[in-house]
Amino acid sequence: MIKILSLNVNGIRAAEKKGFLPWLQKENPNFICLQETKVHDPEILSDELLKPKGYNAFWNCATERKGWSGVVIYSKEKPIEVKVNFGDNILSKEGRMIMAEYNRYYLINIYFPNAGRGKDRLDYKLEFYKKFTKYIKRLDKKKPVIFCGDVNTAHNEIDLARPKNNIMNTGFLPIERAWIDKWVDNNFIDTFRILHPNAKDEYSWWDMKTRSRERNVGWRLDYFFISKRLKRNLKKAFIMQEVIGSDHCPVGIILNNL
Repeated sequence: MIKILSLNVNGIRAAEKKGFLPWLQKENPNFICLQETKVHDPEILSDELLKPKGYNAFWNCATERKGWSGVVIYSKEKPIEVKVNFGDNILSKEGRMIMAEYNRYYLINIYFPNAGRGKDRLDYKLEFYKKFTKYIKRLDKKKPVIFCGDVNTAHNEIDLARPKNNIMNTGFLPIERAWIDKWVDNNFIDTFRILHPNAKDEYSWWDMKTRSRERNVGWRLDYFFISKRLKRNLKKAFIMQEVIGSDHCPVGIILNNL
């Protein structure tokens, strides 16, 4: 059995001050994938963050500008290979993606772009979706894929509190949501929704400026997808709304026989 967690920390040093490391040791996952670390050089971090006790650490940081983007995988098991360079394309930029290969699957931690800053950024996000979809389809032909992170899009109306108010807003545009449809069409499973098809009010992000978390006016932006052939291994998928410290909360899965 393996337990994998994912969390957009909205700054890993801020998360450390809010009790991230004791929480990690208490939860004791096999893997945890963090997004938006906002670290340009991991060596500036405390030893406990750089490589928590009992874990290997694999970082991908944004070199384009400081205090922006960034992902890390903390893993108890050493991978066969780790990749942060995916060729001369958008996937290799802005420290948004890291892939770790294990004997029976690939694990990808990903932080999709936010399209909230105008058309250029929406085009960038859509191109990122396009390249990523091609990449996971190629990997899936070799062995199953598990990918998780901040997708920055709510898939369906059930995945946000006020869908009708947001139909023309980035993060819920039909053109963005269509890429999640493509993952499903290409035999990838939204783990939470496959196990909880009718669960409402289950969100992973809230706007802190409007104190929307107190009213649970949120969005489900954080996901675990797995190759369809791993469905038989999927035991649990969950959202940890009770965990505070970021504008996101952790999400997770438990898989058997991997």
